Amino acid sequence: MLKPDFPIETERLLIRPLQPDDVEALHAYQSLPEVCRYIPYEPRTREQIAERLADPERSRSTLEEPGQAMDLAVVRKDTGRMIGDVLLFWHSAEHRSGEVGYAFHPDAAGQGFATEAAAAMLQLGFEALSLHRICGRIDARNEPSAAVLRRLGMRQEAVLVENEWFKGEWSTEVVFAILDREWRALGEG
Repeated sequence: MLKPDFPIETERLLIRPLQPDDVEALHAYQSLPEVCRYIPYEPRTREQIAERLADPERSRSTLEEPGQAMDLAVVRKDTGRMIGDVLLFWHSAEHRSGEVGYAFHPDAAGQGFATEAAAAMLQLGFEALSLHRICGRIDARNEPSAAVLRRLGMRQEAVLVENEWFKGEWSTEVVFAILDREWRALGEG
């Protein structure tokens, strides 16, 4: 079970549970086609976001069993502005595996915020949940996201050519991963 003490603090960020009043901040980027291009959902309306935030399963701040995901708000310390969200998905207790994901407002791009927030999720996964392996799965065309995963010390493990019919076309998925011992060797743990 994972029940973090919030907020999780990094050098420049506060990571906290999503709240009902985050609708406008989420809508500011989750409604943008360029943000949603390579992630599973289409651009969302305010109503869709409000509905998701009202669903305890989609706005959880704890992980009680495999198959659950924790999606958290990423807030800049210096401005108090929510700039994105970061996800930790617990795949399996037996295999001690998980996945990390993220989405950020384009205004926050290129400043290292996604890397900083995702690194905090790796720390949670490896230290608090005792995961052995955490992956990141991306569309092959999403080079900025691949760069984030590489900066985290994750290695590219697989290229699944045209493995999913995704938003009206065949999509090639790239899988990155890091093991707990590799993460610790990087000095992160």
